[in-house]
Amino acid sequence: MSKETKRILLQILLFIVTFITTTLAGAEWTHGRSIFMEDFGWNDFIGGMEYSIPFLLILTVHEFGHYFTAIYYKVKTSLPYYIPFPPILFSIGTMGAMIRLRNRVPSKVQNFDIGIAGPLAGFIMTVIILFYGFTHLPSADYIFEMHPEYKVYGANYADFVYKDMKPGTIDVMIGDNLLFYFFKNFVADPALVPNPHELMHYPFLLAGFISLVFTCLNLLPIGQLDGGHVVYGLFGYRIHRIIATVFFTIVIFYAGFGFVKPTDPPDTLVMWAPGYLVFLYLAFSGLKLSKRDTLMYAILMFAVQFGLSWMFPGVEGYSGWLLFVFVIGMFIGIDHPPCEIEEPLDGKRIALGWLAVIIFILCFSPAPLVMKVFGE
Repeated sequence: MSKETKRILLQILLFIVTFITTTLAGAEWTHGRSIFMEDFGWNDFIGGMEYSIPFLLILTVHEFGHYFTAIYYKVKTSLPYYIPFPPILFSIGTMGAMIRLRNRVPSKVQNFDIGIAGPLAGFIMTVIILFYGFTHLPSADYIFEMHPEYKVYGANYADFVYKDMKPGTIDVMIGDNLLFYFFKNFVADPALVPNPHELMHYPFLLAGFISLVFTCLNLLPIGQLDGGHVVYGLFGYRIHRIIATVFFTIVIFYAGFGFVKPTDPPDTLVMWAPGYLVFLYLAFSGLKLSKRDTLMYAILMFAVQFGLSWMFPGVEGYSGWLLFVFVIGMFIGIDHPPCEIEEPLDGKRIALGWLAVIIFILCFSPAPLVMKVFGE
């Protein structure tokens, strides 16, 4: 068996496993049916496909946008590698997918085209999925199928159930972005639009929303993320470096703001403060500075965040981005390697580059997923 055959078999296996894990995640998110339940059955698995199929469709269109553009330019590339994630609590079933370019892209134009093709294709498919989801919303009574206990409150259940939940109950709320705001207010029937606390029970909307979050993260103008390719194409290596460094620092600040704060109990500070400093040092290592300067940036960031948390104790960032920041700093990096051919982009590509910026803004949510444990 050749290496290429083994590679394709691995990719097929990863796709199958990812389909299974996303379907199981969909069953838990949308219907509250976990694989760890004794009575979990085939019908529950089928129900999870209402989430996994549209979500993986968007993810696949995104990756094949990159793939076919690379093939067009005769750049050797792999088929997508899907990354499954176990169906544990609050898992979406996958960490995404990726293709591997097997040789360096020679020109800035080709690099730009390959980089932007994925998010543009994926965004178009996401809009299609969301349009279908928002124009085919179930009746208002649908939520009572998921939560029969809400029936006692009737149509005004939202005025009661989120204020007096049992201790230990985990409340999950989906944060809005501009695109969702548009669909909710100008496309959907207002009487059928789900409460943000219950949106996860609407599989097409959940798949579309998570895809928008992925698109937003991919379009960050950092390193070799899709947004990094776009900014490198628009402005070149030097300005990309400046923009990437500024954005990376802003993301670290926002993600970690309030993570460790002066109001925390002393034993919590003793446990978390040193670990968070190590995290900041490892994240800032992506800037490829000297060890001394990296440590200086880490200590300065910690001091600024800690001090501002003391001045504004009720304000916090979104710690959900911390893992993503760590992955960028440790594995992706902040820089974008220069191409051999540095020709400028034409007008159409510049317009597409700015369109990608607009898509980033439309997809951005300051807190896409907020979880609260009642009784704490």
